[in-house]
Amino acid sequence: MATLRLELVTAERSVYSDDVDMVLAWGIEGQLGILPLHAPLMTMLQPGELIVRKGGQEFYLAVTGGFLEVRPDK
Repeated sequence: MATLRLELVTAERSVYSDDVDMVLAWGIEGQLGILPLHAPLMTMLQPGELIVRKGGQEFYLAVTGGFLEVRPDK
């Protein structure tokens, strides 16, 4: 199965970087499911959790807002 590169960065440093199967995030217009080869997209993030799925496991990353940029591989 194809993967996509998830990079979570702050103004100070890179917090997380890894290849994952799927990311669920809350944008300003609702929840987004990001899979590999997703159409390019830019949106603001709602404060809350990013749900990351990798290798059959699911884990959570907390965000306080920011921006989500999606490219086909990243």
